[in-house]
Amino acid sequence: MSYLSATDQAQGPAIQVRGLEKSYKEVHVLRGVDFEVARGSIFALLGSNGAGKTTVVRILSTLLAADAGTSLVNGFDVAARPADVRESISLTGQFAAVDEILTGRENLVLVARLRHLRQPGAVADELLRRFSLTEAGGRRAATYSGGMRRRLDIAMSLIGNPPVIFLDEPTTGLDPEARIEVWQAVRSLAASGTTVLLTTQYLDEAEQLADRIAILHQGRIIVNGTLADLRALLPPAKVEYVEKQPSLEDVFFAVVGGDPGRSDTADTSSTSSTSRTPSTSSKE
Repeated sequence: MSYLSATDQAQGPAIQVRGLEKSYKEVHVLRGVDFEVARGSIFALLGSNGAGKTTVVRILSTLLAADAGTSLVNGFDVAARPADVRESISLTGQFAAVDEILTGRENLVLVARLRHLRQPGAVADELLRRFSLTEAGGRRAATYSGGMRRRLDIAMSLIGNPPVIFLDEPTTGLDPEARIEVWQAVRSLAASGTTVLLTTQYLDEAEQLADRIAILHQGRIIVNGTLADLRALLPPAKVEYVEKQPSLEDVFFAVVGGDPGRSDTADTSSTSSTSRTPSTSSKE
C-alpha cells in the first residue's frame, strides 16, 4: 500500500523534530526538543516517568497539538498535513489494544477489513506466521500470555504496512520472557525496513534494541547518539583489584573435605610439576 507520491517519497529522515514545546498551564513538559530518526532504524527515546516521552509520541501521531516547533513524519508536516501523517504511521500504546473476546486471527481480520484491504484473511495469516502466533491464532486473545498479547498488538498495528511505527513503552508490565519476545518482534520490524520510534524507561531495552538513543530529561534532549557515542562520554574503564570473599560453596567443601568435582591428587601433581619445571635460562 503506497502512502506517498513519488515527489513526497524523498530521501531523508523518517522523522524530523525541531524546537518542540508543550506546556500544561505552568508545567513545561517539552522545552525545545530536537532529534531526527533515520529511515529503517530503531530510535529509542529514553527517560524516566514524566520526562515527556509519551507527549512527544502523541504530538508526532497527531493526537496532541504542540505549542511551538515543527515536526515532519515521513515527509509530512504534522500540523499542516495530519491526515497524511496518520496514513503513514501506526501507534502502539502502553497497553495492548486487542479485543479479548475475539481470537487472535479475528482481531487481525477485523483491522484489515477496517483498513479496506483485500483478502483480510490472508493478511491475518501472514502476520500470525510472522509473529509466531499461528498455533494460537484460533484461540481467544483472553487466553494469551502477556508477551503473546503484545506481539498480537504490534501485528495489528502493522496491517497496511505503515512506514513508521511508534511503540510507547511496549514492554511495561511484562515478565522477562515476554520482554524478549517483544524485542525480537521489534528487531524484525527494522529488518523489514520499518522505522521504529521506541519510548522506554528501561536502560537495557534501549541498549539491546536501538541504533540511536536520545535521553529526554526535564523536557529537553540532553544526549543523542549511538550506544558507543554515549559510552564515550564516560572515562575509560579501570581495572581494580577487588577482594573476593569465599562463597558458602567454598566453605562447605573446605569443611567436608574438598570439591567432589576436582581431584586433589591431580591438583597436587600439577602444582608439583609446575614448581619443578627448569628455567630455560638456566646454565647447565
